[in-house]
This record gives sequence, C-alpha cells and structure tokens, in this order.
Amino acid sequence: MAGLLDGRVALVTGGESGIGAASAVALAQAGASVSILYFRDKGLADGVAAQVTAAGAKATTVQADLGDEAQVAAAFAAVTQALGTPDLLVNSAGLNMSGTNVTDMELAQWDRLIRTDLTGAFLTSRALARGLRDAKKPGRIINISSIHGQAVRAGGADYCSAKAGLENLTRTMAIEVAPMGITVNAIAPGMILTPMNVRAETDAGYRASLEHNIPIGRAGRADEVGAMVVYLCSDAAAYVTGAVLTIDGGLSLEAALGA
Repeated sequence: MAGLLDGRVALVTGGESGIGAASAVALAQAGASVSILYFRDKGLADGVAAQVTAAGAKATTVQADLGDEAQVAAAFAAVTQALGTPDLLVNSAGLNMSGTNVTDMELAQWDRLIRTDLTGAFLTSRALARGLRDAKKPGRIINISSIHGQAVRAGGADYCSAKAGLENLTRTMAIEVAPMGITVNAIAPGMILTPMNVRAETDAGYRASLEHNIPIGRAGRADEVGAMVVYLCSDAAAYVTGAVLTIDGGLSLEAALGA
C-alpha cells in the first residue's frame, strides 16, 4: 500500500494504542503524515509517533479531551500548523462498556462514555469537515464502531448506545458532506487483540474460550483493522460512503444460533 496516501494529512484519535495506533502506522506506511491525538499517555503517543517516523512519514502528537469543544478546536489548529490541513480522520478513541446494568448505572458513567465515544467523534468530524470546507478540499472520515452497535450485551447500555449512535452519525454525515467530496464510513470490529481486551491478550485459555465462538477460529489483529482504514482513505474507496464495514471473523453471524 506504499504511496497510496502520499501528500495526505491524517489525524487519529486514540492513536496511542490499540486500533488507533495500528491505524496510525498503516496510514504512515501508505504515505500520509499522521498526527496522534491522545488523552493521557504522552509516552505511548510518542512511541507510536516514532513508528510513524520510522515508516518515513511526518508525525506529531497532540493532547486533548475529545469531549471538550475548545480542546478539539485547539488540537485541529495545532495539527494544521504542524502538518497542514488534515483531510483524513480516524475516530478510534473510546472507552469500553462498563459492565453495569442500567438499573445500577450512575448518570456520570453514562455521560462519561457517551462524551468520549460519541460526542468526541461528533466534535472531531465537525472540525474536519469545517476545515475541508474552508480549504475546498475533499477528505475521509473513518469512525471505529463495534459489532456491539447492533449486537447488544447486558451491562453494555452505555457502550452499545454510543456505538449505535456513532453508526447513525456516520450515515447522516455521509449524506450531508458528500457534495463537499468527503466520504464518511465506519468500521465495526469484533474481537480484536488490543489493550482494551487485555485479558484475551494475556490469558490464552480465556482467549481460546472466546475464539471458539468465531467461525474463522481466532481473534482479529489491530493491523487488520488498520489495513481497512487505509482502504477507506484511499481513492479505491472513493465511491464508498455511509457504510459500516464489519470485521469480526463471522462472530456477529452467530448471534441467533441455538435460539
């Protein structure tokens, strides 16, 4: 995929780890300059930036709370100053489900997750679209959703609701910004080995018990999601917009078996 994204400027939220980090590296390998937007861990973000640089691309890191409108605006201004107007956005930052049933969930927990997983993507997507409108440039927005945007789980009302909302934000924005030459798509991963699934990463027995439910027979890798991100950012996907692409080894197809 080398050279596919030469001259492009990407901003990856949650780019310090997991799917975000893999996407940042994949975009760099395809030729894009990459800004890694992180919340807390600058050391991790700097490590991913080093991988981006090693791939031959320009890199920068920016700290921001995605749920804060002013911080998102400042982050985009910093990226524009350092690398140019971003025309690729990967919304990968997010928190996992709390495991708390609705009857026991505090409003603060609901607000915290919705603010990060949904409101943050709204603010960054709006900022990208506004910048591209002013620059009269086309672009790409990729939202990292989850199969749990459709396949719900007890204890996941906060996360499942946020991801379902993210998918409808994707579809709505797709029709709004299409005349501007911007495509908006979502990727819905299933079980991917990342720090968010740390037990599956470190406990082989536990991982095997979950992989038993996946038709392909294994968990996915973050770099496999990163490759899909590069495709959606490339000219090969210029006619794809408003889509939710599932990458789960067939896991979501098992939902009703045995009912």
